[in-house]
Amino acid sequence: MFSLSNKVAVVTGGGSGIGRAIAEAFARQGAVVEVLDLTSEAALSTVSRIIADGGQAYPNACDVGDGEAIARVFADIEDRRGKIDILVNNAGVAHIGNLLTTQESDMDRLYRINIKGVFFCAQEAVRRMVEAGGGVILNLCSIASMMGLAERYGYSMTKGAVETMTYSIAKDFITQGIRCNCICPARVHTPFVDGYLAKNYPGKEAEMFAKLSAAQPIGRMAKPEEIASLAVYLCSDEASFVTGAAYLIDGGAVNLR
Repeated sequence: MFSLSNKVAVVTGGGSGIGRAIAEAFARQGAVVEVLDLTSEAALSTVSRIIADGGQAYPNACDVGDGEAIARVFADIEDRRGKIDILVNNAGVAHIGNLLTTQESDMDRLYRINIKGVFFCAQEAVRRMVEAGGGVILNLCSIASMMGLAERYGYSMTKGAVETMTYSIAKDFITQGIRCNCICPARVHTPFVDGYLAKNYPGKEAEMFAKLSAAQPIGRMAKPEEIASLAVYLCSDEASFVTGAAYLIDGGAVNLR
């Protein structure tokens, strides 16, 4: 079950964290993975791990907020692989701030990466999927699209957009064999979390990590590999009846508070 053999999967933000876990999980299931990240070093770090584990992958350095660059990368992937079966829109940036502390420059940055990045990549992928007769889009969303989170004003705006973009893609292309879903995680233990704690709570990292973990009703943060397992299912043929859905994977954060 959940085989991705003979599938070509593009994973944005695949150089670390959730994106890396998804890329590695896809490769283990037989997919050829095209890893996109902002720097070639980040993309190559994941590709090297996949190849060492016996999988197939290729690194692509690209800023998802640059539409022309995305068009070139997707054209290169099509030339190299002949098709694109799966796109995972994982690349994104975070921001901490409320309405009064969020600046215009913060909103521009969030919009450029978290919304336009999804738009550019999905547009390039769907064009090719329509011609091929089908495909799968999976967007990484957040519980921030479903509930109010303190100090996440701009970030929540972008994740609300990603959720509704997901529904629109699913609706508009359902008859062309394209499925589109999104995953809505709560807090996941990634390098971003470690960096945030080191920057804002030097010397108190362990204490704050425990506090953040306890904030989830289940008592801990998610692991990137747990998000990747759900991604494998949603992009596999076993999920062929699933489209236009937003999947919570949140340790009870939305409904059990």
